[in-house]
Amino acid sequence: DLNWRKCHEQIAAKAVRGLKVSGKRAFVVDDTIGRRFGKKMPGISSHFDHTSGRHVMGQQVVTLGLSCEEGFVPLDSELFISQSKAQGLHQPFRDGRSTVAKRYRVAQQQTKPEMVKAMVHRALHANIMADYLLADAWFGSKTMIRLSQEASLTAVLRMKKNKMKYRVTEYHQGTLKNLDLDIKALYQHAVRKAWQRIPGQPCQSKIVDVTLNLAENDKMPEQWAHVRLLFVRGSVDTNKAKAGKHDWAVFLCTDTALSAMEILELYAMRWAIEVYFKESKQHLGFLKEQSNHYAAYVASIHLAAIRFCLLVIGKQMQGASTIAQMRQELCSNSTDISFAAKLWQVFRAVISGALDELKSVLGDMTEVVLETIDAHIQCLFVQVLQLDPKTLRLEAL
Repeated sequence: DLNWRKCHEQIAAKAVRGLKVSGKRAFVVDDTIGRRFGKKMPGISSHFDHTSGRHVMGQQVVTLGLSCEEGFVPLDSELFISQSKAQGLHQPFRDGRSTVAKRYRVAQQQTKPEMVKAMVHRALHANIMADYLLADAWFGSKTMIRLSQEASLTAVLRMKKNKMKYRVTEYHQGTLKNLDLDIKALYQHAVRKAWQRIPGQPCQSKIVDVTLNLAENDKMPEQWAHVRLLFVRGSVDTNKAKAGKHDWAVFLCTDTALSAMEILELYAMRWAIEVYFKESKQHLGFLKEQSNHYAAYVASIHLAAIRFCLLVIGKQMQGASTIAQMRQELCSNSTDISFAAKLWQVFRAVISGALDELKSVLGDMTEVVLETIDAHIQCLFVQVLQLDPKTLRLEAL
């Protein structure tokens, strides 16, 4: 009956207070799956693994974290049990009012957006503040947009290519006309032949400002919101001459004043939670406990996060040359894309100048060197923004 969440929250709050943050702060939401196969392990169920593109048995964990230029701090986590092939308790809890019994009911009964809403409000109640809410396409929904409005956050979400309708207002034969289109229809109507180059980046984009009814169904009162959709066409398969019909993604931003590059830079801050998941699974004991009691799983997800927070605090106290190096400077990974975006043009200019002087020695190899550097920067860009063909095709399907 230990309240691991409260312990985690207090340590995370201390880690956040130690961050000397002067720039952007964002709440980041994502989930990950710990694959488990024990027949006597309660709470195991079938989940769709979007990294492999198939269903697997295991435990899914929804996590909220704070990302900024100084690093990443995991703030809260919740286990989620799906309705598919769920394994129940092999024996009931001794006290249905205990912390672990309540957490088990939440894992069974709440949806992931409901869990995220509760986690965001707990973080705000603990005086952990942010300016933005970031999530990938698996959390791109009206519920998340409404949550961002309730919490006074600017949402930057990757959106699915589903049947959600967006309203475009345009003049047609002198009269104002409203068109309600889904993402694919909107792409055909306003984007397909209107791509624009993003300066300094290996991709093309198109911004479309629309209005979106945030009501989930016809029984709810209409709630219209102005949002900005950013269509991005990223990398091309090495064996293809041009991008395919599925090789594009769409991002939604509730601040219609942000530019394409600003939206992508904000979304790139989400990559820090992927780094956290990788570090937690490989080195911090994330769901590694060999137990058939549900309390052990609740403890495990918070203990892994607490260990990460302690490393962040240690980095703040000891400096970046000690504990941070031990964990391969885990807190610096989230800033790679920011530095690449801001400094790449400077690096390229310097390298070009140096190569011009060596042209007599290198000859035709000068352009090959620059193309190789461009390819590495593009690879980082594609990885962080998840614009690789595999991810784009999974979203399309």
